[in-house]
Amino acid sequence: MGNTTDFQKDLASIRDMMEKSSRFVSLSGLSGIFAGLFALAGTVYAYFLIYYPNSPFGFRFVYVNQSSVLLKLLLAAALVLIASVLSGFYFSRRKAIASGLPVWSAITRRFLFSILVPLVSGAVFIGLMLLKGNLEIVAPACLLFYGLALMNAGNFTYSEIRVLGALEIGLGLISAWIPGYGLIFWGAGFGLLHIAYGALMYSRYESKH
Repeated sequence: MGNTTDFQKDLASIRDMMEKSSRFVSLSGLSGIFAGLFALAGTVYAYFLIYYPNSPFGFRFVYVNQSSVLLKLLLAAALVLIASVLSGFYFSRRKAIASGLPVWSAITRRFLFSILVPLVSGAVFIGLMLLKGNLEIVAPACLLFYGLALMNAGNFTYSEIRVLGALEIGLGLISAWIPGYGLIFWGAGFGLLHIAYGALMYSRYESKH
């Protein structure tokens, strides 16, 4: 009986080592929660900049025609992105150190490459749309390309990230089908879904450690 227990422990240890060597397991749920909070803050700022005191639900077609307003929105989006990346790096680094894993490794490079290719492609596409004045495509494109990046990154990290990616893609398609509610879909995708995903991942992989 004792030999069987030891054998099972050895198998579990081997599986754990193989998982850590083949997948980016330093991804922290806390980074998802904070990214969601930053996105919600950016959404609230954009609401006050564009809609206030009107409701974004009742006023579908609000166009951002002033270059100064568009510039403020782009700066806010950039700040949200920077804050999310920095918090993601901080929490992932902290988790890697606590787990005795290298902060930078071959699997980390593969993970980053898999997620950066769709993101950079999406950023170029969105930039071109902005130059042509197609502002209504920005929110759907953000969600779609981000969802594709997450689906791609699921090959190198936790499989749950694919579920988040699929939900982001779904929101992006709905947002493209129902124009005029981009800010609401953007806040739901990057804010609420991130918080829910981060809380799930934290409770599943981190809270017990």
